[in-house]
Amino acid sequence: MTPPRRRAPLVGLLVGHTVSLTGNMLTLIALPLYVLAETGSPAATGLTGAVVTVPVVLGGALGGVLVDRIGYRRASVLADVVSGLTVAAVPLLDATIGLPFWALLGLVFASGLLDTPGQTARNALLPEAATAAGVPLERAVGWYEASERGARLIGAPVAGLLVATLGALPVLALDAATFAVSALVVAVLVPRSLRPATPADPAGGGYWREFAAGVRFLAREPLLRAVVLLVLVTNFFDATKSNVLLPVVAARELGGPTAFGLLVGAMGGGALVGSLVFSAVGHRLPRRATFVTAFAVVGAPPFWALAAAPPLPWIVAVFVGSGFAAGAINPLIGAVELERVPAHLRARVFGVIGAGCWAGIPLGALTAGVAADRFGTTPTLLTVGCCYLLVVLTPLLGGPWRTLDRPGAPAHPAQTPTPAA
Repeated sequence: MTPPRRRAPLVGLLVGHTVSLTGNMLTLIALPLYVLAETGSPAATGLTGAVVTVPVVLGGALGGVLVDRIGYRRASVLADVVSGLTVAAVPLLDATIGLPFWALLGLVFASGLLDTPGQTARNALLPEAATAAGVPLERAVGWYEASERGARLIGAPVAGLLVATLGALPVLALDAATFAVSALVVAVLVPRSLRPATPADPAGGGYWREFAAGVRFLAREPLLRAVVLLVLVTNFFDATKSNVLLPVVAARELGGPTAFGLLVGAMGGGALVGSLVFSAVGHRLPRRATFVTAFAVVGAPPFWALAAAPPLPWIVAVFVGSGFAAGAINPLIGAVELERVPAHLRARVFGVIGAGCWAGIPLGALTAGVAADRFGTTPTLLTVGCCYLLVVLTPLLGGPWRTLDRPGAPAHPAQTPTPAA
């Protein structure tokens, strides 16, 4: 007899993820604009972007083992609670004893340290939630990524308007509230019984031994290594745009916070539609061709559009098209990861993958701040756009990327991929 479908766990993961990331978008918009307004320096804005992303790398790399140990549901709830408290401390201190710049960076660092493990925990629960709901894995991953894109669509424009009317610090207080809502949704809708059927760690061992097991697994997977390297480099380029160049251009040439939020929201809106389209037809598309085409559209056009400085509606149109292409990338990568990584290693391997992918972001933010100060924003935008395009064409050279075109290739014996619809 077919077991009854339970959609509540999948709905809880999607809603909790959407709410949490919507709050993150509030901070993404509010923080660089606050620093730029206080200091007037792109370099200081780049430093802030680096401090924001370093804990994401550390938390992803080192937090995966803890997530595997304490359980995915509990880790998701705990991460949201702690992150919410640290973000709430920013406006609270500002309203009481004052908030020096170094204290702001310290609190943002502490908040980001647990944010990535929380997202990793929700991602690791997707196969079980999809199975309970009777949904193909690739479709569930597409919905999951669509929830992130929806968070950008909603959070970014709203954040731009709120920062313009209320200021940056009240927006950070609202971010703290979204963490609390996300923790509550996951705690209520995701049951404790939702967990991988495999044991937590068949080999056992201490923290570093378990961490090393995740690193070794990634090191032995040529395709996953290639994905991490490519995304590391492209995230370096993306960080130059999102953390420094875009807020600087928006503040100086496009009208300020509202334009910044509109452009980020346009990218998120296009990506939301792209993720939903991919969730419906992605299992029928050739993976490598889709991957390269999407990355090529995502990468260079936004940089070149900002450098050309056409009227704002034209830039918005470019960002929407770029976002639509971006909607296919993360679901495709996520499906490949979930197919290849065994259940008992998910959190630590996903954490290492995430840390590797994010490792270039702090350096990208710092580099963009220095380059914009020294060479100007337009030459920097043109150069980064050209480099981006060259890098994302490398999967066409073959090597491990050939296995991306083989969705029927044997997965790791510890996990059988969910068949496509």
